[in-house]
Amino acid sequence: MVMQDGGTVDVRPGADPVRAAPEHSGAYLAAGLCLVLYGGALLAWTLYGIAQGEGTGWDFVEGLFNPGASPAPQALGPYEWAFTVAFLAVGGLSLAQRRAARSGALLCAFLLLAVSLREGVGLFNAAYRDQYSNDPLGGWALATRGLGLLTALVVLTVLSPATERPDGSAPSPAPGFEPRRRRLFRICGVLFLITAAARTGWTVWDLASSNMGTGRYLRGAFDGSFLSTLDLSASPEFTNVSSVLVLLVLGVIALRGRRDIRGALLLFAAVELYLTVRTVVWLAVTDFFSLSSETVEGATSVATTAYELAAMTSVVLLVTGRSFGAPDRSPAFSASAS
Repeated sequence: MVMQDGGTVDVRPGADPVRAAPEHSGAYLAAGLCLVLYGGALLAWTLYGIAQGEGTGWDFVEGLFNPGASPAPQALGPYEWAFTVAFLAVGGLSLAQRRAARSGALLCAFLLLAVSLREGVGLFNAAYRDQYSNDPLGGWALATRGLGLLTALVVLTVLSPATERPDGSAPSPAPGFEPRRRRLFRICGVLFLITAAARTGWTVWDLASSNMGTGRYLRGAFDGSFLSTLDLSASPEFTNVSSVLVLLVLGVIALRGRRDIRGALLLFAAVELYLTVRTVVWLAVTDFFSLSSETVEGATSVATTAYELAAMTSVVLLVTGRSFGAPDRSPAFSASAS
């Protein structure tokens, strides 16, 4: 409290708009701990793959961006590498009580639950189940799957009800702040939905032009025993279907101007940006760009990749921009405190 013109003005700081409410502290800590533990498990598998591989650590670093540089198959794939970083980053933000971590953590949990359900479908196959007992690393793989399922359930259970209610002690946003932020959300939503439509179109095209039937493709997406091998890496079918679904869901939510999905937008756009950059590097080293103009399919593929690169970069820049940050204090508050 301070004196001003014979009266008193309350200038005590209000609720921190970027930190979780105190009553949700335990939920954020539990979710963050689980995500960090699971991210650490994936990191351990990655380090094991490097140690068992024929190349050096630098070869692995090069292989992170150049698919043709990795000298030997790794225990995990680029999809898992990207989400290892995501789990550790979101887990760290959750432990730091950051509100933006909530939607990112929930997205990670839903994807982990989808992976667990896919693995559960595969376990109905007796031959596939036997691999867990016959493979020397089967026990560790099963423990990793179990930890992933536990992480998904804990995060969904503790963070789903941890919504932030309006607090009168929070600083008022500057005039025009909320409409500007809603416009940026809608831009991100449109970019996500266009990307989802493009991915869907290419999937339909690939199925129509190949010998793989729709049923076989869907089995690859939802059945962990599809490849008949014990593998912690997600199948291309699963990564494609899950990516399209996430793009659709986040795109629709962003179009509605929801404020609480900033973390999820940033996380998934960053993951997709990494995977797209990896694709661009592969197209460059295989000289696909110089050959793409010879066919309509090749030119369309390059155009789609260029759009995805621009779209995901735009979402990352928009979401991390100032307009998505904490609202400024209102002019009335600033004047009364001066």
